[in-house]
This record gives sequence, C-alpha cells and structure tokens, in this order.
Amino acid sequence: MNNPLLPVTDALSQMLSRVEPSSQTESVALDKALGRVLAGDVVAGFSVPGFDNSAMDGYALRFTDLTEGAALTLCGEALAGHPYSGELPQGGCVRIMTGAVIPQGADTVVMQELALVDGNNVRFSAAPRQGDNVRLKGEDIQEGSTILKTGHRLQPADIGLLASLGQGQLKVHKRLKVAVISTGDELRLPGQPLAEGQLYDSNRFLIKAMLERFGADVLDLGLVADNPLQIEAAIKRAVAEADVLVTSAGMSVGSADHTRQILEKMGEIGFWKVAIKPGKPFAFGKLGDCWFFGLPGNPVAAAVTLDQLVQPVLKALTGELAAEAHGWQATTVDKLKKQPGRTDYQRGFFWQEDGRLMVRSTGNQNSGVLSSVAYANCYILLGKDAGSVEAGAGVVIAPFGSMLAS
Repeated sequence: MNNPLLPVTDALSQMLSRVEPSSQTESVALDKALGRVLAGDVVAGFSVPGFDNSAMDGYALRFTDLTEGAALTLCGEALAGHPYSGELPQGGCVRIMTGAVIPQGADTVVMQELALVDGNNVRFSAAPRQGDNVRLKGEDIQEGSTILKTGHRLQPADIGLLASLGQGQLKVHKRLKVAVISTGDELRLPGQPLAEGQLYDSNRFLIKAMLERFGADVLDLGLVADNPLQIEAAIKRAVAEADVLVTSAGMSVGSADHTRQILEKMGEIGFWKVAIKPGKPFAFGKLGDCWFFGLPGNPVAAAVTLDQLVQPVLKALTGELAAEAHGWQATTVDKLKKQPGRTDYQRGFFWQEDGRLMVRSTGNQNSGVLSSVAYANCYILLGKDAGSVEAGAGVVIAPFGSMLAS
C-alpha cells in the first residue's frame, strides 16, 4: 500500500515540533552583526534624539515673541556639537544649524529662506506654527523601550539604529555549521571534462550558495563516490563537526543508493513523500546531535525544498522568530499547467503594470530545468487541489526570499 503524500504544512509542523533553538551564543562587534540573529532583547539606554534639536538651518525663537512686522534681535548661533550658551532672551533669536540643540527658552525654528536679516535685526516673511522644525527629544526612541527583540535577524537599517544607541557589541546566536555532501559516480566538478553519461555537480554548489545566503557556516565535504565506506566516512565527519547535514539524491531504493542505507543504520531518519511539486521525496531526522535533511536529486526540487521545507527549520534552530508568510495577488499572462494532488511552487517573474501585479511563467517547469529558477523572482503558488489556470486569471505569488532573491 502506498503511503499517502504528506501535506507541506504537516511536514513543516512535524519538523518544527522536534527542534529547539541552539543555546550557543557569542558576542560580536556591531560592524560584524549584519544578518546575525539576536540572542537577547536590545533596550534603549537613552532617548534618541537625546535633546530637542533643529530639523533644518534657520532661526530658533520663542513663538510668543513673534509680532507681525516686528524684528527679533539676533543673539548668537547654535551649531551641531556647539550649542548656544544660556537662555534665549525675550525678543531674541538664534541662528541655528540642522541638528543643533534648541536653545533654552526657544520652541520654534523658522527656515532661513523666510528670514529677512538687517544687521542684528531679523524679520520673517511668513509666520510659522509653534513647534515648527523642532525634533523633540525621544521622538525616535524612548529611553527604556525595547528596540529589537530576541530572535530578530539584523538588517542594514537595524545596524544604523543600534549605532545610534551606542551598541558596540551584540549578543547573537552562533551560526549553524551545515555540512553538504554530493554523491554519485556520474558527477564531475565544474571545469573538468565530461565523459558520456556524466554531468556536473550543480546541486552542491547551489545548496552551498543558498546556505551561505541564509547565514550558515558551510562545511563542504565534497563529491563522494558511490562507495559505502567513503559515504559513511563523510557522514561520520559531518556528524562530528556540524549541526546539520544536507544531502541531495541517494534516497531511493536503487542498488547504488547507499546513502539511505547508511543513514538508516546510523540514526533516526524518516523518509517522506511530501505533497509538494517539485520535490516529493524528502528525508528528515537526526544522526546523533546532527540534524539531517535529504533533498531530492533534481536541482529545482533541491532548491525548492531547501527554501520551503528546510529553511524554516534552520531558522528555528538559530532562534530566529518565525515570520508570517504573505502571498500577493497577481494576474498571470500565461496558462499554467497543473494536476491536482500537490502544492505546486511554479517559478515566475512578476512586475507592476498599470497599478496591478502581473506574473509570467519562466518556461519549462520540469524539476531538472534550473534556468526556471535563475530567471525567476517569485513562486506562483498553486494549491494542492487546484488544476490548470488560464491566462488572465488571478493567482497568488510569493516573492523569493533571501535564499534565492537577486
């Protein structure tokens, strides 16, 4: 009796229920923290900005001193890093530069383009509103507030934000070390000549690149021949040195597929048929303290399952907060062929036209056609029970995440 196909959501749920974030953390310098996952909340030790300051070059004044047609007396200047000393006198104003401290007693800044200056007398061609062009203390960040939470993956804007708070060192989760193995006597390295029946080992290079984009430290165990002793030695090294092992192919019951037999001997591995296209054959389990993922052998299937099935588990292992998945509505310009039974992650290219999103197929959707991924910027998501879709119909798309995005 054939095992039923496991829905994608069930496969993810089963894997995520087993893993816990690594407790290993380290301290890194701020300029080395991009892409790392926080291992503790970041709390503001002070407000940003730390003082009321001017949003532009102009004149700082007390709003109640403004009288139509009357001049204010220029009392001095305030530069960024060099504040005006003392309290602003009644009827006075101060020349002020962007970012400079608002003088004591002032509450409004008039832009310099509205100023009419005659010696020390300053008039204005238009009346401001009280509080104009003043950035208040703490309007960006309040002292004591939580800025970023545990599990947040740091983005470029976060680095700038943390710099504004003086955060020179950050506590982050250690990177996962992920071992990658390719097996197969038919495989050759790029640059080597091919004999009849041979092909290049593209999967390992694809998987390594995607894992590096994720932020893992990749342990490349190379191309291993279809030899049980060599395969077992490579797997034992991965178990000893890595947190995770990822392989592709070698999961069938063919006479040369030794990887599956060795894995079953060495650990607890489940071999699934997942209701995903491309990528039905999939393996997950544990070898000692090392988590294992066995991806399909076809390159597109390997890419899609690594992105959609493995990546969420890697995020959980690194302590990263799960992000809610969002699909966008788009109109397909192509007919999309589909048989009910599996959730289909077809590869597409989307763009905006006349205020709406359009998407086209990147061509042949066979799981061996890697160009369908290389020329895409999104998945076209066709549900498990869906059939073919006509051109002009509405579909749901999911833009590529960081593992595959250009």
